[in-house]
Amino acid sequence: MAVKFSKKQKRILRRIITGFIIFIAGELIPFEAFPYGNIIELAVFMGAYIAAGGAVLVKAGKNILNGQVFDENFLMCIATIGAFIVGEYAEGVEVMLFFLVGELFESYAVDKSRRSISGLMDIRPDSARVIRDGVHTEVSPEEVKTGEIIAVYPGERIPLDGIVVSGSSSADTSAMTGESVPRDLNEGDNALSGCINLNGVIEIKVTKEYGQSTVARILELVENSASSKAKTENFITRFAAVYTPLVVGLAAALALIPSIITGEWSVWVYRALTFLVISCPCALVISVPLGFFGGIGAASSNGILIKGSNYLEALADAETVVMDKTGTLTKGSFEVSEICPIDISEEQLLEYAAYAENHSSHPISVSLKRAYGRKIDISRISDAAETAGNGVSAKVDGVLIHAGKSAYISKVTGKSCTAANAHGTVVYVSADNKYIGYILISDQLKEDSEEAVSQLRSCGVKQIVMLTGDSDGAAEYTAARLKLDKVYSELLPDEKVSHVTELKKSTSEKGKLIFVGDGINDAPVLTCADIGIAMGGLGSDAAIEAADVVIMDDKPSKIADAMKIARRTKRIVTQNIIFALGVKAAVLILGALGITGMQAAVFADVGVSVLAILNAVRALRYKRT
Repeated sequence: MAVKFSKKQKRILRRIITGFIIFIAGELIPFEAFPYGNIIELAVFMGAYIAAGGAVLVKAGKNILNGQVFDENFLMCIATIGAFIVGEYAEGVEVMLFFLVGELFESYAVDKSRRSISGLMDIRPDSARVIRDGVHTEVSPEEVKTGEIIAVYPGERIPLDGIVVSGSSSADTSAMTGESVPRDLNEGDNALSGCINLNGVIEIKVTKEYGQSTVARILELVENSASSKAKTENFITRFAAVYTPLVVGLAAALALIPSIITGEWSVWVYRALTFLVISCPCALVISVPLGFFGGIGAASSNGILIKGSNYLEALADAETVVMDKTGTLTKGSFEVSEICPIDISEEQLLEYAAYAENHSSHPISVSLKRAYGRKIDISRISDAAETAGNGVSAKVDGVLIHAGKSAYISKVTGKSCTAANAHGTVVYVSADNKYIGYILISDQLKEDSEEAVSQLRSCGVKQIVMLTGDSDGAAEYTAARLKLDKVYSELLPDEKVSHVTELKKSTSEKGKLIFVGDGINDAPVLTCADIGIAMGGLGSDAAIEAADVVIMDDKPSKIADAMKIARRTKRIVTQNIIFALGVKAAVLILGALGITGMQAAVFADVGVSVLAILNAVRALRYKRT
């Protein structure tokens, strides 16, 4: 594959080639054979030096004027000019050429990593096809108002959030969720910006202007993620600010003190210049934030949006994971899970309940009709009525059916009726005032909830806790199925905050507590936790606002993925810090002793930077196991 350089990189390459050609000429010319050979030699190597490093000299001068003295450009200029002063012309040019080669590789590696991250979130729509007076007009998404109709053709990215009003298709949501399975879009469904329409023309009524759309908010989140620095990044910045001036002072001492004692000025000035080149901490200053940036990019490609490297670093130290139940571990949709008839068949009991509940739009009624699965013949129903908060009644084929709470049916039948060990909502049913059984309706576990808990255990999480406003029975049943460590039920939002506050006290000094919720009802406790994770953030403004991390689909197993990415990123960053400091320390000592020259010094600076950056780029790659 051909290597593509940017304009800046092409300029660096031209300087390298020009300087190298003149340098080779200087190495081949026998200057001693010419009158004033030493002056000609100086002029040739100075030409090579200016051709290669002139821009570095200019940049160093500008930085000094702006108060940025101790950077790699300044150090390289001092070292190479010093080499010319002590008569090492060829070595001065060599060091500048090595520096430029390293700068070229460094720039290419950084650009490649940034392009990879940008590609992961390449979801910004270019235009919107709005329908005005029956005419399709392409405009900027920012120009479309709420209530207007836009058309989206196959292969196009949906530019704005809205509701499908015409047509049907499938949407590729991989850029938003990391999932490859398309989602069906039919009339009445929500269509979210950033997704790709795959196979049908659809018309969408816009519900949000571009600035408030899902794609705009996600892009803003990703673009701002670099502004929240991790503790490691802040430490490196502070370290570099102290370290570089300190080493410059040591280099000055190395040049002056031994020279005064021994009188060998050229030897000790050369060693001090070598020492100076090594001192630049650019390997750390560049590779550490790049590593965190790569981790954020890897998470984004898996449908996990992390608002800053500080949260990424905190995820690596998670000890306690606290989760909401409904919408996090369970689907948040009611399903019939058990039918318990008395002196009647299961089919008949379900049919009576479905017909009695037909006129109600309550989620319980909807789940009963869905479980029944057949078309309701309304001609069989008469005298339908509802007692608010208690139950419903209707005549079905002339049989008086009551369905509802225990107290409601007990009052109708004159007998107490209860369901033992119920772990959900119980609908009791009577026929002609005779109790005929109950139907249990419960929230279903998400397909990967058990995998999520297992993966968190494998990540070394010490305790997994569930906080829910649901009933004791339903909460205990879900916790038992998932083998959670603790469960607290029937909680109000402020009570969840209290429990999280207490649980935080049980973590170690460095340990962090994660709270995972739906990002809407759990905003207070999301804020209270060390790291707040919102589940199912796709299209949820509250989730994006309240949480530190947003999982763009409904899969709790992504929590473990986020932790694994965080830990892998932290390992890579730590490797870079140890490698860079270790090599620099070794070469600093060898340079001070005169064992290594400026070429080794350049490797310790630029070479280590390139290797550290290439290692940091690995953080971009994460494969689910």
